[in-house]
Amino acid sequence: MAAAKSKRQHRSPYSPALGLRLLLLAGLSILIQYIDHRDNHLDTVRKAIGATVYPLRVLVDAPVSAWRWIGESTASRNQLQLENSRLNVERLLTQARLQRYSALEAENARLREMLEARARVREQVRVAEILSVSANPFRHVLVIDKGTSDGVYDGQAIVDANGVVGQIIEAGVASSQCLLISDPGHDLPVEVNRNGLRTIARGTGDFNRLDLPFLPNNSDIEPGDLLVTSGLGGAFPAGYPVAVVDSITRVPQEPFAAVTATPSAALNQVREIMLIWSEVEESEVDSEEAETPATEDPAIESDGASDGDNTDSEGDADE
Repeated sequence: MAAAKSKRQHRSPYSPALGLRLLLLAGLSILIQYIDHRDNHLDTVRKAIGATVYPLRVLVDAPVSAWRWIGESTASRNQLQLENSRLNVERLLTQARLQRYSALEAENARLREMLEARARVREQVRVAEILSVSANPFRHVLVIDKGTSDGVYDGQAIVDANGVVGQIIEAGVASSQCLLISDPGHDLPVEVNRNGLRTIARGTGDFNRLDLPFLPNNSDIEPGDLLVTSGLGGAFPAGYPVAVVDSITRVPQEPFAAVTATPSAALNQVREIMLIWSEVEESEVDSEEAETPATEDPAIESDGASDGDNTDSEGDADE
């Protein structure tokens, strides 16, 4: 009772009721929001309050930010160390492979010189990025950021780090369209790396499957055989990996076997491709071969000798 009496004594007889105060405050809030929304009069007040509260906000957030920075720094250092180690290992492996490839290239050059090869192929490679991919599920076309201003031409071969990707079908000034080898309208001359068997790899509309429709049932081909470019089509240099044979079905009633292969390149995941320029240098003709005179026909010599003998014999007979 005493507490209730004290509360009644402290309450002013002129203070409005709680409901009326709530109504007045709500009306004032709505009025301020309306004025601020129309004329933006409270923008200065809002900025001043934000500037006043900012140091307090930074102070409250400082421990969390410091802990996050320490964690990110430690994690970044560990990641950099792991990445550095991995790159060093890859560099050593790449150098070892390059040394082997250099030796093989030198050996190939010596063999060509021994065989007196008439032409040597030099290949130039340039990296391009993919700008867009065709949304048509039945048309596997990419757009890259290189065009005729960069030396790109129609029919040019494109590959990635794992194998053949496709070729240029329309070279623009600053961009070009590329047709993937998985497109149903693309045919690629290939050969089996194991025995040199030549055939055609045709796109199926599936990024993970190519068909080899022109192989007879008795062809020497096995699952796991690597298919490489044969170089006979003219667009693709020889020796680039295309696909790996994964299934062979020989039907006795059919003249050709049903052979499918998996492309070596991840055609639906590729982000960067390489453009290939092939230059053929005609070697100089051996001067000795050019100056060598044509040998006389031995038949003519024999005929001449026989005529002479006949003449001598006729003269002896006349005498």
